[in-house]
Amino acid sequence: MGRLFGTDGVRGVANKELTASLAFDIGKAAAFVLGKGNGRPLFVIGRDTRVSGDMLENALTAGVLSVGGNVLKLGVIPTPAVAYLVKHYNADAGVVISASHNSFEYNGIKLFNGDGFKLDDSIEEQIEDIILAREFVHPEFVGDKLGKCLEAGDDALDVYTKFLLSTIDIRLDGVKVVLDTANGASYRTAGMVYRALGADVHMIADDPDGININDHCGSTHPENLMREVVSQKADIGMAYDGDADRLVIVDEKGRLLDGDRIMCICGRMLKDKGELPDGLVTATVMSNIGFHKYLEDNHMKSEVTKVGDRYVLESMLKTGSVLGGEQSGHMIFLNYTTTGDGVLSSLQFVKAWQASGKKVSELRDEITIYPQALVNARVRTDSKNAAIEDQDVMAKVRETEEKLGDTGRVLIRPSGTEPLVRVMIEGEDEDLINGYARDIADIILGKFGEEN
Repeated sequence: MGRLFGTDGVRGVANKELTASLAFDIGKAAAFVLGKGNGRPLFVIGRDTRVSGDMLENALTAGVLSVGGNVLKLGVIPTPAVAYLVKHYNADAGVVISASHNSFEYNGIKLFNGDGFKLDDSIEEQIEDIILAREFVHPEFVGDKLGKCLEAGDDALDVYTKFLLSTIDIRLDGVKVVLDTANGASYRTAGMVYRALGADVHMIADDPDGININDHCGSTHPENLMREVVSQKADIGMAYDGDADRLVIVDEKGRLLDGDRIMCICGRMLKDKGELPDGLVTATVMSNIGFHKYLEDNHMKSEVTKVGDRYVLESMLKTGSVLGGEQSGHMIFLNYTTTGDGVLSSLQFVKAWQASGKKVSELRDEITIYPQALVNARVRTDSKNAAIEDQDVMAKVRETEEKLGDTGRVLIRPSGTEPLVRVMIEGEDEDLINGYARDIADIILGKFGEEN
């Protein structure tokens, strides 16, 4: 067995790669590690709507109980709710059982510490070492030393929705909103929040059956939402992913606003209110050049990290940035929460939209997003780093950058999970940049491709 934890917890096909026995071991090891200073560590556990959620939740719970930990089950609830509720219930750890935007056959286990942040790498490594070594060195837990399990019921959802509503101080009476909850964890939360604000709410993809999560819906498949907003003559549409930590917006014309555009608009609002320290917004290397130009034109600046919300958060904590995120719609508003929260992000966008006095389409059109070309070059597993440092490849990159000038950029990076080198180019002419990307990828394939 290889290492278990990736950049976003443990993930795999449920009952094949992520089995009930592995979930049991994760619960057991996590409770043992986190319970060293507390003989009764309390774990709060939430999950999304996947059919495998019951199996994994119960197995992980059994593992925690078997070494004297206690469990409070939160039920189906968004990932960011667990990060918030772990502090509310004064728990030692929070666990989310979800595979986020992946299809239903996948599932995952992600752990938060008592402050609502993802576990440090060092603690994940301790948990891994115990599981992989198959050594649980601890006293015998029998009789009254075993843990207990409680269920929070609707109390957890009520606490979380009250928190969300505390982040917005306006009414939405007369505003028509379409919400796409991806048949996932926000299928109750999102509607409750927007109805409480007085909005006229129309829901889609809010009828989970265990296997339809993210199925041609949600933030990764917003096509139905785009059509529905126009059909309903709505003012705005919002789509979340399966565990509700991502958001994309649709304007009244049925056009998409991704994370880059949302962060631009929210960043401008925070700056105008004096709530954006140093005018800084944190983004990843994949954010569009149009995002950076908008910030520059509006006297803001960006801090750029590697791809992954973990790296975004690390940078934000280091620099004091309060807004950061990714093109995918995973955004962190650090003044309010410790992780990406799709519903909270949508509320912040609504505040910015309402304060502007403009239509969503008008705000969208203030930001020019440049076309992107992405070509993946499949290389030998041990050649990813060599390929991006190769002299011929670098020479072609420099030549391309000279041609683009200040109207585009070139980004080459190795995939973190596959034997791929990703070539991404932005520019004004879509056909031209596709050709440039293909030319660079061909050099990589010619020297480092699997067949060479």
